[in-house]
Amino acid sequence: MKVSELIEQRRAQWLEMEQLCQEASGWAWRRLPPEKVLRLAALYRSTCADLALAEASLLPSNTVNYLHQLVARGHNLLYPSRMFNFAAWRRELLQNLPARLITDRCVWLAMLIFWGGFFGAMALAAIRPGTAEQAVGAEMIEQMEEMYSEPVSSLSVNERGLMFGFYVKHNTGIGLRCFAYGLIFGVGGLFETLSNALTLGAIFGHMFTSDYRGNFVDFVTAHGPFELTAIVLSAAAGMKLGFSLIATGGASRLASLRRTAHETMPTVCAAMVLFFLAAIIEGFISPSPAPYAAKLTVAIVSLVMLFLYFVVLGIMGHRRRAA
Repeated sequence: MKVSELIEQRRAQWLEMEQLCQEASGWAWRRLPPEKVLRLAALYRSTCADLALAEASLLPSNTVNYLHQLVARGHNLLYPSRMFNFAAWRRELLQNLPARLITDRCVWLAMLIFWGGFFGAMALAAIRPGTAEQAVGAEMIEQMEEMYSEPVSSLSVNERGLMFGFYVKHNTGIGLRCFAYGLIFGVGGLFETLSNALTLGAIFGHMFTSDYRGNFVDFVTAHGPFELTAIVLSAAAGMKLGFSLIATGGASRLASLRRTAHETMPTVCAAMVLFFLAAIIEGFISPSPAPYAAKLTVAIVSLVMLFLYFVVLGIMGHRRRAA
């Protein structure tokens, strides 16, 4: 039998495949019965062989072009490109991530260590003069007092833009250090989180009782909620990875680390987003000449947003997953 005759005998299968491709076009692909999907896959493989034979036998160009188009349609249906799935991302960001964070023991541990150390150091520095100098050094305290001896609202627009770039780098560095130290079996993250908490708490406590508290409070109020929350999330993600090297669940340390890294990546991304938002506020709103009431409003709105996302959506997502 000639190749041309053999190819022509296959035309009925081509027409069947063309009909299946027509049925599966667009959103109808998701409703296609499994047996038709399997049939389409079989027809696709055989049509690919027909195309190769047609090209090798130098059949008419119209037949070769028809098979090319048919194979391309089948390939696009069976092997679609991965497009951005908005529904999946929305479910991950608004349901899964808040639900995981509110039940994550590392997040609660990081919160306890950070806020406990922060408020403890702040109270001690405010009550006992000289504590801040002992905690962070007299040179650091002198630099802070010099920095806030004048209102920061005197900065120009260009200077605020430079501050924004500096704070993006500075804030990201803090988060990466908290995250990286957590890889030391979680213990490094504990010490780095506590160190940041004690340092910040001592500075806050000292500045609140200094002659420059007005300028200091005017600057730190607006961006504080996002920045401090981001530090906690970075520390929690690092500690979770570090602890995975100890509690492997029967897997190898490398396998445990890989699994936990996949789980913690959304937490790291959330922390980076909060650091970026804090840098925007810290660079443009905190040093602006806007009245303190406006900056306090920004802080309150930020706190409400954090509460709605991490607590309200977290509880709702957890209940939905448990149902």
